[in-house]
Amino acid sequence: MDTITPTPQAGWHFDNSYAALPDIFRAELPPMPVQAPRLLLFNRTLALELGLQPEVLESDYGAAVFGGNQLPQGARPIAQAYAGHQFGHFAMLGDGRAILLGEQITPDGKRFDIQLKGSGRTPFSRSGDGRAALGPMLREYIISEAMHALGIPTTRSLAVTLSGEAVYRETAMPGAILTRVAASHIRVGTFEYVAARREPESLRTLADYVIRRHYPLMADAENPYLALLRAFIDRQAALTASWLAVGFIHGVMNTDNMALSGETIDYGPCAFMDDYHPAKVFSSIDTQGRYAFGNQPNVAQWNLVRFAETLIPLLHAEEAQAVALAEEAIEPFPRLFRHHWMLMMRAKMGFYNREPDDVDLLKELLEWMEQQHADYTNTFRDLSRAELPELLAYKEAAFAQWHKKWLARVARQPEPMEDIRRRMRQTNPAIIPRNHKVEEALTAAAQRGDLGPVQQLLAALARPYEELPGLEAYRLPPAPEEVVEQTFCGT
Repeated sequence: MDTITPTPQAGWHFDNSYAALPDIFRAELPPMPVQAPRLLLFNRTLALELGLQPEVLESDYGAAVFGGNQLPQGARPIAQAYAGHQFGHFAMLGDGRAILLGEQITPDGKRFDIQLKGSGRTPFSRSGDGRAALGPMLREYIISEAMHALGIPTTRSLAVTLSGEAVYRETAMPGAILTRVAASHIRVGTFEYVAARREPESLRTLADYVIRRHYPLMADAENPYLALLRAFIDRQAALTASWLAVGFIHGVMNTDNMALSGETIDYGPCAFMDDYHPAKVFSSIDTQGRYAFGNQPNVAQWNLVRFAETLIPLLHAEEAQAVALAEEAIEPFPRLFRHHWMLMMRAKMGFYNREPDDVDLLKELLEWMEQQHADYTNTFRDLSRAELPELLAYKEAAFAQWHKKWLARVARQPEPMEDIRRRMRQTNPAIIPRNHKVEEALTAAAQRGDLGPVQQLLAALARPYEELPGLEAYRLPPAPEEVVEQTFCGT
């Protein structure tokens, strides 16, 4: 490691509770140093929220820390062990290219993991090089910060640092390291890893830790492990519903990409829909459509069943009774998801009370959008306008008939129409990370060294529910020649 003098004034206040767990959960090792770390992007707003000092971290010291060449004071670096079902197939995994530096305690007492992604080989790397290319790290920075601005639970991005080294995938690419911030990096796959090792006491240790860290109210329940399962199921139902509400497709909903905190984690071949279709897939590795837009609730439930299976030894002393308890907990998931989803979709349509025909009215709109290849984001946003834009699709007879029914439905509410439209604008984003704009920004940065488009895109995405002047291009669907058909995983 470089011998750079530690800088306590940076604001680091590390605790290392996960690193203090038994050895089964991690391997202790530092990140691998890089040749010439250079800070490319730094999230000043997030740094301040974490209690850090931006002026210090934007220096050479910060580049050394975020490049893995200098450990911040109090860090205890580890690679976490976990497993996962990847496209339905079980594998023993672990942090093959990431190092958890420690847990930053914020001024208001909150706890966040600080992780370096792309920080070099670990005992879990298998045949990988442990490094990351600039493009995928910028993608995660852009999309995770956009999700945060949209109000969706997510990991955050603190920094992207150039390594000064090339990484080799299909071609040589500039190497980079992402500094990721998360409530924790504990996954369903973490429980699968311990369960596969058949160490019941380690499983109990992990479950107790998760309850203390993320679900403290469950600790006093009659059966805290069953309470944990139920709470996580509800949290995941709400998260998945929020993805569908904004047209987000995760792309790799493996069990190792489902966080116990209920945050969205791991932005690989993710994408946002332009034209609506429930079978929409972008990920180049999802050849069977397992993680298609409309299939995400089913996959979430499948993943939750895998989680419930790991808890069987903790739910009851008798296995048959434990299985029955797990099944009873999982069974409401479709209803829970539908409850959260309909709350969000009613708000998107301006419905602030319930009527029996709401579901049918929504279904009719979605079917029209699918038939017309209508833009998912802009269609809902357009409903919040006093007058619809002059688009041919809105003059089509089926939509005109639906729109008349919709106007009658919102008119039956006591709120003034302007109040309804205002609240709709707070729910329906004007700007999302359009795939063609993301790819345009990534290409400029990775191939030409031009960070301008990335910075402009981040600025546009920071206030997604406002229609600010000068940002019209970010609200437009792609032209035919701009359409992105596939997105790619960065490993």
